Amino acid sequence: MPIKLSTIFCILTGSFLFTVSSVKAAPQAETSKPEVYYATPREYKIADIAVSGVDNYEDYVLIGLSGLSVGQVVRIPGDEITEALKRFWRHGLFSDVKIIATKLEAGQAWLEIQLSPRPRIAEIRFEGMKKADREELENNIGLIVGNQITPNMADRAKTLIKRYYDEKGFKNADVDIFQSEADGKPGQVVVDINVDRKDKVKVNQLIFDGNYALTDSKLNRSMKKTNQKGKLENFFRTKKFVEEEYEKDKVALIEKYNEYGYRDAMIVSDTVYRFDDKTVNVYLNISEGQKYYHRNISWVGNTVYGSEQLSKMLMIEKGDVYNQKHLTERLLASENDDAVSNLYQDNGYLFFQVDPVEVAVDGDSIDLEMRIREGRPATINRINISGNDRVYEHVVRRELRMKPGALFSMSSLKRSIRELAQMGHFDQEKMGEAVRPIPDEEAGTVDIELNLTPRSNDQIEFSAGYGSTGIVGSISLKFTNFSLRNLLNLGTYRILPQGEGQTFSITGRSNGNYYSSYSFSFIEPWLGGKRPNSLSVSGFYSHQSDVSSRYYSSYSNYYNNYYYNNYNYYGNSYGNSYGNSYSNSYMYELDPEKYLKMWGFSVGLGGRLSWPDDYFQLYGELSYQHYDLQNWSYFVISNGRSDDLSLSLTLSRNSTDNPLYTRSGSDFSLSAQVTPPYSLLDNKSTEVYKSQYENKNLQELYKWIEYYKIRFKGKTYTPLSANGKLVLMTRFDLGYLGRYNYYKRSPFGQFLVGGDGTTGYSSYYTYETIALRGYENGALGASNIYERVGVELRYPLMMETSTTIYALAFLEGGNLWEEAKYWEPFSLKRSAGVGVRIFLPMVGLMGIDWAYGFDKASPSSKNISGSQFHFVIGQEF
Repeated sequence: MPIKLSTIFCILTGSFLFTVSSVKAAPQAETSKPEVYYATPREYKIADIAVSGVDNYEDYVLIGLSGLSVGQVVRIPGDEITEALKRFWRHGLFSDVKIIATKLEAGQAWLEIQLSPRPRIAEIRFEGMKKADREELENNIGLIVGNQITPNMADRAKTLIKRYYDEKGFKNADVDIFQSEADGKPGQVVVDINVDRKDKVKVNQLIFDGNYALTDSKLNRSMKKTNQKGKLENFFRTKKFVEEEYEKDKVALIEKYNEYGYRDAMIVSDTVYRFDDKTVNVYLNISEGQKYYHRNISWVGNTVYGSEQLSKMLMIEKGDVYNQKHLTERLLASENDDAVSNLYQDNGYLFFQVDPVEVAVDGDSIDLEMRIREGRPATINRINISGNDRVYEHVVRRELRMKPGALFSMSSLKRSIRELAQMGHFDQEKMGEAVRPIPDEEAGTVDIELNLTPRSNDQIEFSAGYGSTGIVGSISLKFTNFSLRNLLNLGTYRILPQGEGQTFSITGRSNGNYYSSYSFSFIEPWLGGKRPNSLSVSGFYSHQSDVSSRYYSSYSNYYNNYYYNNYNYYGNSYGNSYGNSYSNSYMYELDPEKYLKMWGFSVGLGGRLSWPDDYFQLYGELSYQHYDLQNWSYFVISNGRSDDLSLSLTLSRNSTDNPLYTRSGSDFSLSAQVTPPYSLLDNKSTEVYKSQYENKNLQELYKWIEYYKIRFKGKTYTPLSANGKLVLMTRFDLGYLGRYNYYKRSPFGQFLVGGDGTTGYSSYYTYETIALRGYENGALGASNIYERVGVELRYPLMMETSTTIYALAFLEGGNLWEEAKYWEPFSLKRSAGVGVRIFLPMVGLMGIDWAYGFDKASPSSKNISGSQFHFVIGQEF
């Protein structure tokens, strides 16, 4: 007769529970009574495994996780069941785990895995933190809506949040994470993350003990991120205390000692202790050790270059302070073009290695042995280009200074990076990491990987409005990846045909019937596609009209009438109504018999030079301009036509690293523009020209314009910070407009100084405008000689693929002189100010400057120039 057993047995291992309940045994005549004893476990064959309590996972997944399987023989109680329970607990997604034997019969066991899942996140709520902090933390703390949350995940999130605020200087920040049931969502919770940042913890005092060779101030400066508050020298430096940065600064402090020859310097002990709720004191006990000097330096393993040549390049002499930083820079620093490693790597020895070994230490003197492994020269196997969808691949490859099959050269690699950046089609900020050599020492080759990030630098400018002269507007299109040969290939069009890296721009401006201008330019940087010889072609046309004399008479009567009756009711009424009619009639009073027309064209050829180095370029341009004036009262010539035919030559050297935000290099140019000396060739005496000048026979005098113009421009860029972000730009400009004959000096082309350097259609059409911030446009006047000097401090605020923003502060000065004998290079109009520049694709460069002019713009000015704002669109000062 069957016997129903109500036997429940437990196998307890740690916190794991195994239970057998309601087991029906076989008849006693056939089988023995099933009993479970802890001391005498029995073997059973698993007949079936069921899973309960979890709906979000398939049963077979959870059974597989347990490590148990149907048909498996296990001992009950035994290690197999215990291990299965441990696996579930280690997984962390269940708050309760049980394995129950629902039936034991004939040596078989029916098991049930009972699981209680952990809750899922319905919502995460942040309190006490800024939006920017919340957005950054949301992606990093590992809590995601819809996923399960475990105690470990909550603890990890809390740790990450505290670390985040600790790095920002909030060492005392409190972080609490709470869970509450979500209304109407069984099995889900709302996670509340509450943060109390408290105040930033700053360094109250840096205490150095044991330093005799280096002062406290010098040691403080070596610690970039751990600085004592309240000191003037630390005004622009962070004063918050961050543990991670403090550890780095301790290393920097020892490196500073090493630079002065104290190679044994060490921090014996250091302590950070609380001063008050907002500050800590930092105590460092230093052992400086002995100061060491170089004695003998020998070279071993060098066969390509002699020891004498290598020692000369090392630039370390016997008796020099043992500066480990300087030693490393002279041996290996890639930024030093004359480092020993660059000597080898510029000639193919990519696998070159050098190990400076101290072979003797005698008192304060150290002998070094430079152990060199030259390896064999590496040749370039492949150059692989990826990421480029802007220009044809041959356009990229022609800018590279390295070719497959050639010996590897580190300087050629750096120069290739610079040339790709100068193209403007790729993200300059990512260019350094985009070029990667992959050496294969066994084969003696190297592959060059170019992973480029494209960016658009085409520009579109459009504006429109309505004024007193009618419709006012302008449109300007600049395409820097134009392709002339693809004009009929519609598949390459992005507004215009693209792909060849040519530049095409077209501009139109109109102020109703009063003014209109049109211009175009085309530049082919590689004429013929074989050599970097450029071709440029440009042309322009402009027309400007004036109002009738009747309008000026009415205008004068209106103001006389208005001011005479200024305090009279009827006068005001009359004046207002008349003023409205004056404004409305302005556009109808243009006189077609008063105008200035200008048109011209230019053709230029340029080429890269190989001497003195290949940063030099020579550019020549032939240009022609025609001026047609009729009843034009705003210029020295009122009626007549003038022609300007000139040839210009420009010698330039540009070694800047980045066209948008330049960190290093220089840009110099010397140009000369000359016209034929007509007064020396036409056999006319000086008296003839003098008579034409004094009798105002200007139409004949200026029929052909003659002059020569010489200009020098120079800019240098010097990085002031280790990361290259803080940059000092210096500039010097000098220009001279000369003449062949005193009475035939050119009325065109003088230098107009002051303001933002932009030209307007109203009055600056005959001048070359020179910017001088802090003064109004053209405030210093126009003359034949100008000088401008300046320094500018720049710092980037955003350097992204789509946007470049940097701030600047500047000092500059400039002035004008009529003749060379009056030139006083130190008599300048001074100004200072701050500004910002923004570069956006399709828009170009924009910016705003505030400047203060410290001097009077001209002798006739009553006051100094004072505060001025300047706006920049599409050009740089």
